[in-house]
Amino acid sequence: MSIPWWRDAVVYEIYVRSFADASGDGVGDLPGIRRRLPYLAELGVDAIWLTPFYPSPMNDGGYDVADYRDVDPLFGSLDDFSALVADAHAHGLRVIVDIVPNHSSSDHAWFQEALRGVGRDRYVFRDEPNNWQSTFSGPAWTQLDDGQWYLHLFAPSQPDFNWRNPVVHEEFLSILKFWLDLGVDGFRIDVAMGLYKAEGFPDVEDQSFMSVSPIWGQAEVHEVYREWRKVLDGYPGERMAVGEVWTDDPADLARYVRPDELHQSFNFAWLQAPWSPTAFRTVIDDTLATVPFATWVLSNHDVVRHRTRYGTEDPGAGLPRAKAALLTMLALPGSAYLYQGEELGLPEVTDIPDEDRQDPIFFQSKGTLPGRDGCRVPIPWSATGASHGFSPEGVKPWLPQPSVFADLSVEAQEGDEESTLAFYRRALARRRDLLKEIPYNLEWLDSPEGALFFTRGSLICAINCGLEPVRLPPHTSVTLASGPLKGDLLPPDTAVWLHAE
Repeated sequence: MSIPWWRDAVVYEIYVRSFADASGDGVGDLPGIRRRLPYLAELGVDAIWLTPFYPSPMNDGGYDVADYRDVDPLFGSLDDFSALVADAHAHGLRVIVDIVPNHSSSDHAWFQEALRGVGRDRYVFRDEPNNWQSTFSGPAWTQLDDGQWYLHLFAPSQPDFNWRNPVVHEEFLSILKFWLDLGVDGFRIDVAMGLYKAEGFPDVEDQSFMSVSPIWGQAEVHEVYREWRKVLDGYPGERMAVGEVWTDDPADLARYVRPDELHQSFNFAWLQAPWSPTAFRTVIDDTLATVPFATWVLSNHDVVRHRTRYGTEDPGAGLPRAKAALLTMLALPGSAYLYQGEELGLPEVTDIPDEDRQDPIFFQSKGTLPGRDGCRVPIPWSATGASHGFSPEGVKPWLPQPSVFADLSVEAQEGDEESTLAFYRRALARRRDLLKEIPYNLEWLDSPEGALFFTRGSLICAINCGLEPVRLPPHTSVTLASGPLKGDLLPPDTAVWLHAE
C-alpha cells in the first residue's frame, strides 16, 4: 500500500495577513502568497496551510467568519484563490485551508437572523448563563436586549454554533465540499475538540483550554469527524484533515486520529516541552505509543515563537536551540508543521505599542495579557523599506516590524550559507532524501547526561540540551549539524544528523 502524502509531509503555515501584501494596503493577501510560491518550493516544504481568508469583520484576524464560501476582498477573490491553488499544485505544493466550525462571526447571516429571533437553535442560547469563562478573558456569555444569553468561548463577536442541531452538520458538510471542489488538499480544523458542550451546561471548576471537561472534548464530536472523513474519502488525491486538539492526555489526542476520523491531530505537547532531554523523550515516547500518525510543531500563530521561548533565560541561546530543536523534530517519524518566518530565525516581537495592537485577547483582558500579535508581525523580505518588502514600497504594514528584521530578512540571508534560511533549506532537502531509505520507527540509543540520541535505520540524531559538550555516538559521517561541532564532541544547544552503516 502506498504511503499517503501527508504522513511525512512538511507543512508551512501561512498567516495570510502577514506573509506578503500584493495590493498595497499593508495587509497580506492571496496574490501576495501566489507571488512567493517559488520561495516556498525552494525552501523544500510539501504543503502550505492558509489561515482564514473568508469574509470577516476581522475582529479576530479572520477566525470570526461571516461567510464560509467566499474570499474577503481584503485578501482577494475566489478567482485569486483558484489561481493560487493551481499555481501551488504546479510547484508541487498541496494546499490546506483553515475551517472554523466552533463559532462564526456575529456578522454571519445566521447570527443576524438569530438576533431577530429566527433560527436561534443554530447557536447556543440560554435564559441564564453559567460560570464559563472566555479563553480570551472575561465571561463566555453576552446578554441580548430580550434577556437571553448567547455563548462565545472566544470573543463576543464569535458566537458558538449549536452542534446538536443537524442543520449545522449539513451546512459544514456543504462547506467542505465547496472548497474540495475548488481543489484544496485538506483542512486544518480550528478548535476541533470544542464543538459539543455538555447538555445542561454545568458550572465548571477547571476551565483550562486543555482540559477534557463540559466545555472541551465531548465524545459526540467524534461523530462529526466520521461524517467529514466520509466526504474526504469520496474525493481523489488523498484529501486530509488535521485537528487543532488541545488536550493534556495523549490517549485522548489519539482518539481523534482513527481510520474513520481525522488523519492527523496537532501534537502541542512537543511545542510545550521545556528545553530538556527528559521532557523531549517523554513527549516522543507518549506520542509514538498512542498516535498512529504523529505530527510535530514548534511555533504557530497562537504562541510565542520558539526562538524566544528557548531564550527566556538566555536570549543568546534562543536561536541555537531553535535550530537544534528543528533538526530533532525533522528526524522524528511523522509530519512537521512550520510557521512562517521561523526559517528566518524570527523572534517574538515583544515591544508592540499598545495603540498598534490588534488581538482581542489584549483588549478583553484590559491589557493584562499581551495577546498573539508578537508572533504575527509581517515577515521581512528585504533589508530596507517601510515594510521590509512585505508591502509595495512606502506602505507600512498592519503591525509594526522591529529594526532587527532588516538583518533577518530573506534578502539579507540569501547567499549566506551560514544563515538560518540556508540551514532550513539544507535540512528539508536532506530529510526528503532520507525518507526514501529510513524506517518510520525510531530506536533510542544510550545517551550521556543532558543529551538525547536516537536512530532510524542509517540516520542517527543527537541533541545536546546540557551545559557541557558530549561525545558523539559511533557513526561513519556527519550529515548535517545545527551548529559547529568540536571534533567528535557535540556542543551544548546543538543537534546533528549522523550517518551509520
